[in-house]
Amino acid sequence: MTMHQTKEIFLLVDDDPTLCQILGRALVRRGHQAFSAGNSEEALLLVDKYVFSKAVVDLKLAQESGLILIRELKIRQPDLQIVMLTGYSSISTAVEAIKLGALNYLCKPADTEDILAAFDLQAIKQLEIPANPPSVDRLEWEHIQKVLQENDGNISATARSLGMHRRTLQRKLQKRPVRQ
Repeated sequence: MTMHQTKEIFLLVDDDPTLCQILGRALVRRGHQAFSAGNSEEALLLVDKYVFSKAVVDLKLAQESGLILIRELKIRQPDLQIVMLTGYSSISTAVEAIKLGALNYLCKPADTEDILAAFDLQAIKQLEIPANPPSVDRLEWEHIQKVLQENDGNISATARSLGMHRRTLQRKLQKRPVRQ
């Protein structure tokens, strides 16, 4: 942080207290202030008490949706810049988060630098869509591989996680990886 930058006040909303604690400490080391909330109710109490410049909101807050919280935060503090953080990313939730007022949408795991970069408006404006983005088939293959790895190679558990029949998954896995 350079001397001329102003200190930011962050609101961290995640039901994982360890993540909030680690991220909060990292932000404080960089000269910012950070307040944590484990759910929407705590977050709204903090927003009614303090004016925040930035917020990091988890998509899934126990039984709640961070998407609903984004709407409330923007109503109470319209200038608040919000980044949605999630371990359950999808195009539909990303689009919804942006429509509701989030500045950016990040997939976990994301470190402090990733999160701070997600608030950089100049960097966001300069993002370019690759000339040859991966195909839907390639994205499906990569997602299946990720879920398979998360389930330690267990086909049945992976099929359940993906919501598909075990045999269908086995057929997909027998095919060679799809090229970009």
